[in-house]
Amino acid sequence: MGVTLKELASGLGLSPTTVSRALNGYPEVNQATRQRVLDAARTANYHPNTRAKSLATGQSRAIGHIIPISTSHEIVNPVFADFIAGAGEVYSRAGYDMVLSVVPDDEEENAYRNIVARGSVDGLLVHGPRLHDDRITLLQDLGLPFMVHGRSSGVQTPYSWLDINNRRSFRRATEFLLELGHTRIALVNGLESMDFALRRRTGYLDALAVAGIVPCPDLMRSAEMTEPYGHQAGRELLRLPDPPTAFLASSMIVAYGLRRALTDAGLKLGRDVSVVTHDDDLSYMPNGLEVPQFTATCSSVRAAGRKTADMLLSLVRDPDQGPITHLMETRLVLGDSTGRHRT
Repeated sequence: MGVTLKELASGLGLSPTTVSRALNGYPEVNQATRQRVLDAARTANYHPNTRAKSLATGQSRAIGHIIPISTSHEIVNPVFADFIAGAGEVYSRAGYDMVLSVVPDDEEENAYRNIVARGSVDGLLVHGPRLHDDRITLLQDLGLPFMVHGRSSGVQTPYSWLDINNRRSFRRATEFLLELGHTRIALVNGLESMDFALRRRTGYLDALAVAGIVPCPDLMRSAEMTEPYGHQAGRELLRLPDPPTAFLASSMIVAYGLRRALTDAGLKLGRDVSVVTHDDDLSYMPNGLEVPQFTATCSSVRAAGRKTADMLLSLVRDPDQGPITHLMETRLVLGDSTGRHRT
């Protein structure tokens, strides 16, 4: 059986207010005290009474995530799962619940309005930003703290976001393939109505332009990032009269489809055709063990989830601090999927 906040504070020789602030991450509590409180709470099996806390503070102690049905399949996507796992760690440690709502597409705006009107969450996290995303303007009007995982080109007013540098990442990946002598480089991208995919295309085009290579529309594909899409795109591209000698894949799942297409064509990955993918450093889909199977632009989506949740809770505690942003860089990891162009 767990202890009460008062009992926990008494055992530590601290006031209940200090213990409460330490548990909730308030910056005025120094790191040593906060860690001592967290360790003691864990040992004593202390769990805050969230209902009582909500009544006392007027806060719900919950963060909302609203997912439209058209993208609800993302819930089983390992990228989404890792991000939610990272965010959930932060929410739980700070005493917040996660409210995940799946709604019809045409009711998404009303879902945001209703969740704010009911006061059932203290903040909202927006997933999968699109170009000119109207949700950002809506949430600014509603006045509840929110964070966007990603960015939305075309939104002119400042807002809080965390993103990876997709443009620089795919520019570097394309430059790497060019350095290996490849000039016929295919881009197998995600849906380009999504902001991240458009930025990745721009990075790819940037590198081609600097190399003096005219982009070939036949070498570019854009669709939902699935293994069958990667397989079909790979098959189509390899049948071209002048097929690509290298591929740039938008995700590890797509790269698996490309690898299957290469196997079907009797080609060896890394010897006959090169592939660079973005892999998000996924917990449930590791890029090999001792040696990476794919050369990849890597970033930890779980770390992104933790950081985004931390930033959102900071906004919840101090909504007046203004929009906060964080841009994460990727790292290029060499694997078995790339080699010099064979003439």
